[in-house]
Amino acid sequence: MSDDGMDIDHVTVTVKLFAAYQEAYGVPELSLELPIGTTVEGVRDRLLIEHPELEQWRNLTRFGVNLQFVEPDAVLQNGDEVVLVPPVSGG
Repeated sequence: MSDDGMDIDHVTVTVKLFAAYQEAYGVPELSLELPIGTTVEGVRDRLLIEHPELEQWRNLTRFGVNLQFVEPDAVLQNGDEVVLVPPVSGG
């Protein structure tokens, strides 16, 4: 393989933030550059490192990729849109 300076060793994804995640970050979405092979739960873990107050949602968050719910170990592809959905209180 030739090295043309365009080695792709990462993917760029859009992360849509809702509820507690959006409150923590103060924005509706993030653009993240991640190592190839990163899973959706890897994205969640990165956000928890940056905002430890979100730790309470670790085991309650559901994951979506491109408008479909996925398992936590789903591997992300370049350009994916990731959604982290914490429980929403309602009534």
